[in-house]
Amino acid sequence: MSNNTTEIATDAPLTSSNPLDAVPDEIPFDVPYGLPISLDQAQAVIHAAVAEAKKRDWKMNVAVADSGGHLVSFQRMDGAMLASIQIAEHKARAAAMFRRPTKVFEDGIQLMHLNYLLAFDGIIASRGGIPLIEQGKIIGAIGCSGGTDSQDEVVSKAGAAVIGQLATTNR
Repeated sequence: MSNNTTEIATDAPLTSSNPLDAVPDEIPFDVPYGLPISLDQAQAVIHAAVAEAKKRDWKMNVAVADSGGHLVSFQRMDGAMLASIQIAEHKARAAAMFRRPTKVFEDGIQLMHLNYLLAFDGIIASRGGIPLIEQGKIIGAIGCSGGTDSQDEVVSKAGAAVIGQLATTNR
């Protein structure tokens, strides 16, 4: 009888095929919360978003939440889908509370199959929610709904761009 034994190399690094096992050096989306967005700022964001939607003849619901995820301002364009009212608010709230665009959740579920994300309260896996960042801090978020996810995102980006413009013109 032969004595065949197999040795296991213990000093070799373990490899994993699961990307979730990677340990980043920094926390992703670690943007600090700032003071809440003002009503004037929120209305300027909505005005820019609605202008973009009108330019493209899209009917949208646009919500702006403060840094705590609470609704500050909202506008429903004539003819915008009623069900999208809550969706726009949800996108704004999720973008503020989770400190990241809601597209990250959409990509996580649709592309990376991270279905556990659906178990988190407040998640919405649909693009169109974008944090509003002023001087490196989240002051709120915009959420748009009424079109396709990509249309919602275009309108949200137009609104979010105003915060950078306001920050430079108010100094």
